[in-house]
Amino acid sequence: MRVSFVLFDGFTALDAIGAYEVLSRIPGLEVEFAAIDRGIVAADTRRLGLLAYRTLNEIRSTDVLIVPGGPGVRALESDADFLAELRRLDASSQWTVGICNGVTLLAAAGLLEGKKATTNWFDREYIERYGVEFVPERYYREDKYVTGAGVSASIDTAFFLARMIAGDSVARAIQLGIEYYPTPPSADSSPWDAPAKIQQVVQHYEEGAGSTLLKMPPVFGALGMQAIDSGEQGVMRRSA
Repeated sequence: MRVSFVLFDGFTALDAIGAYEVLSRIPGLEVEFAAIDRGIVAADTRRLGLLAYRTLNEIRSTDVLIVPGGPGVRALESDADFLAELRRLDASSQWTVGICNGVTLLAAAGLLEGKKATTNWFDREYIERYGVEFVPERYYREDKYVTGAGVSASIDTAFFLARMIAGDSVARAIQLGIEYYPTPPSADSSPWDAPAKIQQVVQHYEEGAGSTLLKMPPVFGALGMQAIDSGEQGVMRRSA
């Protein structure tokens, strides 16, 4: 069974890595990271990147398609080629998963029209523009589509998916293995429990600061393509 994580410039790391930490531990699953181009894909902080060692068009089909969120989502909402790749991969998937405002990309691709979904609390209006009904849940399933709320909900969403794929015992074993029993110091149990001033600060960041960060070059520069080139040269040397 293949799980394909879609990376793009300006993704939020935990959206992808939270789900990866859970799903990669299911026996027999093949996990891959892919993007439009090969190389290290910079996260929203510009201080961290993940290596996309496959391009999206190299993947003929996948069983589980996972799309994280991040400030880079906004530019991709109108990227016809990128959205076409999502639709193509969704056509073969058993499960299609959106995390945070990555759900907006699934909606923009027309995959959630007329359905219910959750997403990051501040992206509610965005998915509604694409004919999706927002539900204030940590994670939500409708048919083969599983959507998760903001960032850390990637972990909970992945545990739900792990139960669906491998059963409750495996999911609970993974939960114990990564010791996931969260007890945050704040009493807030949902975004709407946060004080209005804090909500405004976060909203302001999401509306402006995220896009400003993306204008900064990643600190690791062109190392992504160097890593790809080195890997391919190593394969050629071993094959010679």
